[in-house]
Amino acid sequence: MNYSKKTVKDVDVKGKKVLLRCDFNVPMAKDGSGVITDDKRIRAALPTIQYLLDQGAAVIACSHMGKPVATFESYKKKQLEKGKDETSITEEKWKKSLAELRMEPVAARLSELLGKPVILADDVVGPDAQAKAAALKPGEILLLQNTRFEKGETKNDPALAKAMAGMAEVYVSDAFGAVHRAHASTAGVAAHLPAVSGFLIQKELDFIGGALANPKRPLVAILGGSKVSSKIGVINNLLEIADTIIIGGGMAYTFSAAQGGKVGNSLLEEDWKDYSLEMIQKAKDKGVKLLLPVDTVIADAFAPDANSQVVKAGEIPDGWEGLDIGPETVKLYCDAVADAGTVIWNGPMGVFEFEKFAAGTKAVAEALSKTSAITIIGGGDSAAAVQQLGYADKMTHISTGGGASLEFMEGKELPGVACLLDK
Repeated sequence: MNYSKKTVKDVDVKGKKVLLRCDFNVPMAKDGSGVITDDKRIRAALPTIQYLLDQGAAVIACSHMGKPVATFESYKKKQLEKGKDETSITEEKWKKSLAELRMEPVAARLSELLGKPVILADDVVGPDAQAKAAALKPGEILLLQNTRFEKGETKNDPALAKAMAGMAEVYVSDAFGAVHRAHASTAGVAAHLPAVSGFLIQKELDFIGGALANPKRPLVAILGGSKVSSKIGVINNLLEIADTIIIGGGMAYTFSAAQGGKVGNSLLEEDWKDYSLEMIQKAKDKGVKLLLPVDTVIADAFAPDANSQVVKAGEIPDGWEGLDIGPETVKLYCDAVADAGTVIWNGPMGVFEFEKFAAGTKAVAEALSKTSAITIIGGGDSAAAVQQLGYADKMTHISTGGGASLEFMEGKELPGVACLLDK
């Protein structure tokens, strides 16, 4: 995939209407109060929005929020699949589920952050959106309703994409968290408008794309998380370009079991043991260092206050499960990143949500904060971990898209990036 794409700075937007795809899929309070519990994604879009407004563009912003079900029939079907009683499934409940995913709270917070009014449309491409887009003046910003209120959004419906594009003269993509999906608002609209990236996507392409295409060496990849199966493509792709690959988290126990180790009640993907052995062999053939845990912190229950002890890797007794890497492994992994040129990290080393089993993840985060390497955190749980542990400001780049950064590292083409104009 070509990582060199035109940006907002490569097009003249003065006096033009710009359709801007943002990622405003922010977490909301569970009580239905409409309170945004974390506005990080809104803040991340501000540089691009402010630049466009300063350049005299009229900005038509759009985003999805959650997973609304566009029709009552679909809602009813999903509820029945969940085992709900048919008599309890009402149109009122469906409408309430949609109301909780409207963009009003986002518009209010965006207005506060920009220090200017944000006009809100009642629909996506309906009469209200069309009228407000037509009346929009340079320096003003309009926010469309949740793009997923349109059932054609996730199907990349050509008619919806054409209708959205018809309101603007330029398309700017700045929702990295959604570029791995070929939806009407992330890819379809680019068939009708000059399409460029915003500053957020440009940064992701520069850092992750740069690390994959031309890394400062040695390139060390740290892969954690629960499953080998979810990281197959990433491991395979990184074995072609990395100097060292470090395996931690729940996925390490499948590698251990594949080599004849005892893993007790630890996470284990029996079907992926052969694959793990293939990866170990491939690393040897390629001359890539593949580091696996040499010891592990085990617990007698999956609980924050469980009894724990340290054992050698592959020697976990029955009834116990591995929840973190052990102290010898911590030293091994921290030493491996100390002299790195570039480090990519995706997936925690253990159950960092439990303080007692966060030591491995915390030690790796601390080691990255002290290295002079370019440090790239691949979104999702890794990003949450460095934020929670207080090391976020010490990292070179924290990706804003978990799924997108994972597919990026797998070497997959991202539809929402591929559709942008090449430099």
